[in-house]
Amino acid sequence: MTESHIMLSRRVFAVVRALIIAPLFIWLWTVFVPRWLGGPHAFEDPHPLGWIVVAAGTAIALPCIWQFAWRGLGTPAPFDPPRRLVISGPYRWVRNPMYLGFGVALIGEAIVFPHITRTMLILTLILWSAVSLFVVVYEEPTLRRLFGSDYEAYCRRVHRWIPRFRAFS
Repeated sequence: MTESHIMLSRRVFAVVRALIIAPLFIWLWTVFVPRWLGGPHAFEDPHPLGWIVVAAGTAIALPCIWQFAWRGLGTPAPFDPPRRLVISGPYRWVRNPMYLGFGVALIGEAIVFPHITRTMLILTLILWSAVSLFVVVYEEPTLRRLFGSDYEAYCRRVHRWIPRFRAFS
């Protein structure tokens, strides 16, 4: 097998893993937990305009999953992280676009389903706090250890939560 065939097979395997893990994670936080917290009427009486916000968050998050798999050879799951530093795609504007996109999608879900609006907004705040702590305490130190000066340079140029006006190259 040639080097390019090996790399292609690694990428395809990472994409397959991401196609299994990402939908499970999304289902957990957008279907299972809201229904568990909101009860049997959680998804009744939808306000369709909220789907625009869900779509915007999804449009941010999905390319991140692709970048993690195709370029990073991993998935969004902490137990199967990218093996290579991913600073392409949405990561050129902000260091944590997947978290931002997912947060926007959760806010959109809060708009769509009035029976769980309060619950989803509280859940989003709790998750935002937990993710922020996770990023600062675990994720960033791990990335510094794994990718060294490349990650340090990236951090100096791209903000953790506030997107840049021009893409990082």
